[in-house]
Amino acid sequence: MKRKHNFSYLKQIMILPILIFVFKGFSQNAKDSIRYNQYGLKVERVSLDAEARNGVLVFESKDKQFKYWFDNRVYLDGEKYFGEQINPIGDGLSIRRLRFAIKANLYKKWYGEVDLDFAGSATEIKDAYIKYKLKNGFIKAGNYKESFSMETTTSSRYITFIERSLPSKFAPSRNLGIAASKWGHNWLAIAGIHFNDVGGFEEVELSQAHNKKDGIDEGTSYTGRIAFMPVQKDHKVIHLGLAASFRTPKTSDSEINSYRFSTRALASINRKKYIDTDDMSDVDHRVLLGFELAAAYYNFMFQSEYMKNTVYGIDNAYTANFDGGYMQAGWLIFGSQYNYNNKEGEFTHISQKNDWGALELALRYSYVNVNDKDANVFGGAGESYTLGLTYYANHNVRMMLNYNYLNHDRYANGKGKLYIYEDENGDKYKDITDLKIPAGKAGDDFGFISARIEIDF
Repeated sequence: MKRKHNFSYLKQIMILPILIFVFKGFSQNAKDSIRYNQYGLKVERVSLDAEARNGVLVFESKDKQFKYWFDNRVYLDGEKYFGEQINPIGDGLSIRRLRFAIKANLYKKWYGEVDLDFAGSATEIKDAYIKYKLKNGFIKAGNYKESFSMETTTSSRYITFIERSLPSKFAPSRNLGIAASKWGHNWLAIAGIHFNDVGGFEEVELSQAHNKKDGIDEGTSYTGRIAFMPVQKDHKVIHLGLAASFRTPKTSDSEINSYRFSTRALASINRKKYIDTDDMSDVDHRVLLGFELAAAYYNFMFQSEYMKNTVYGIDNAYTANFDGGYMQAGWLIFGSQYNYNNKEGEFTHISQKNDWGALELALRYSYVNVNDKDANVFGGAGESYTLGLTYYANHNVRMMLNYNYLNHDRYANGKGKLYIYEDENGDKYKDITDLKIPAGKAGDDFGFISARIEIDF
């Protein structure tokens, strides 16, 4: 009995150090698992897996509650002009876009995005918003594109041509606001209330100066868009869309109670704005209407829009009517296919069939008219023809080559700064009323080639 008792006693002594070691190990592991932020608060820890998805760096938790990824872009553009323009244009290269964006899904339902552009050696806020996800919908607030125009809301990563069409400047771009969206398999509806443009330093400075000096409201816009897709299956779609926007003048504009439409000639290096209404004063509000028709059938695509822009003066002093539109068609020559995103009502990245990439041939016609004789506004009119060839090397790299021809009318003189006619003696004229200009002969018309190398990652 005595030996048995001694053996039990010795066993207890041997087990005790092991228990102490294990306890210390658990305590140390528990201590090592605790983390604190810069304010000294204990924070939750979640492990993330990192991987490249179509060339985009993504970090995601195993339970899909958290996801972070980059969305960066660099576009190198060049333009070469032909013939002798009435207003000389210089050839050149530029970094058209230099975007850095971070996007995040948090606790599945919440989404945040910060997107900055550094092109032109300046910093500009693009997207900066918060979104709460609903079932087949969302609510978001911040700075983002208003829901008007299929072409404008489509990311520059996926537009068919190097620059958007002439009337695209009718459509509002990014402004502060709050919006809600809902969709089904064959329909989409989105509406929001929007305020000032805070993307660039100049717009913010103007808004602050007007507020300080005059103490007026920043201006409000109500914008909505609906789309119906009677055909929506695989790589086949028919899209019918309608958009509308009621807009009061913004303090981010150069003048109070004003509106100005101006656009460059499908170019970023050529800085001339031939079509330009200048600042229209005493504006009460304006109304935008947009109509969309688009379709895709495997490797063929068609897209078109018509836009009406009506400007109303204070106390109905005047009404100015402007309009514009475009039609474009695309063909993926070697069998790759177009994809449609019914949540956004737009075309997205193509599906490449071949390991070497894909080749697309596209054609577009567009026009815009901001002349209204009854309102005494002569901002000019123009039409453009664009032939495009795009090589998709992979999901991240594409090379684009466009030939553009522009035809301007006699009123497209850049607020009176540009020449619209040159006679046989080399004399140039700017005045739209000059009787020395033959009928139908005025307007600076020219052609040019534009090219782009693009990488998205």
